[in-house]
Amino acid sequence: MKWLLLGLTIALIVVHQDFWNWDKVNVAFGFMPVGLWYHAFYCIAAAILMWMLVAFVWPRQLENVEREVPGTSEEPSGH
Repeated sequence: MKWLLLGLTIALIVVHQDFWNWDKVNVAFGFMPVGLWYHAFYCIAAAILMWMLVAFVWPRQLENVEREVPGTSEEPSGH
């Protein structure tokens, strides 16, 4: 799964440079410029990829760390 997500990340980086849409002036769905339409779907794809990265390759040991509350440390304060 890690290698698949790495490949998807690289692919998303490559397709972000949408040079094939730079000169297009037609509209998608009758009202939206093609470049804006492309980037709207790109943002959705990026959000899905980020969810997949967190769900499948996030280091679980980071979730098991307890937060330290200021003023409750067991070290002597030196006063």
